Amino acid sequence: MPAVPVSRFKVRVTKDYLVFSSGHFITFDGDHCERIHGHNYRAAVEVDGDLDANAYVVDFIALRDMTRVITDELDHRMLLPAKSPLIALEVVGPNTVARYRDRYWSFPSDECVVLPIANTTAELIAEYIAGRLLEAMKARGWPSPRTLRVEVEECFGQSAEIELTP
Repeated sequence: MPAVPVSRFKVRVTKDYLVFSSGHFITFDGDHCERIHGHNYRAAVEVDGDLDANAYVVDFIALRDMTRVITDELDHRMLLPAKSPLIALEVVGPNTVARYRDRYWSFPSDECVVLPIANTTAELIAEYIAGRLLEAMKARGWPSPRTLRVEVEECFGQSAEIELTP
């Protein structure tokens, strides 16, 4: 008797406006710190799950809009890591000062996004976006997806992806 095929459904959202241009720098190898630079990041989101009463995995438009809220918050900002063991952040007047050893940078605080991550790598930015999306889905009363994937592209041909199975 032939096997019954198993169906899995997923939706993917990636748009020209799910982008954010941001500055950052990362630490690596325990004793290196990059120069400040920026990227024109692009986000893509994929959700695997069962079909609902409308025959949707999730509503494309709602998923797109939830993602856009997050990317818009990151756009034209300096991304700083709140949980870095190597970069210390301090608010001094209207500025946020980032220190790495004997180097420091001062940025207007309203032009920064301090992320709850250890390093502003594409991998951890993707994880941050995924966590925010899961919170937004829960707030809408959506069931947890089977899998949530978020890809963050730093530049053409260079991206990182996280896959969460809540």
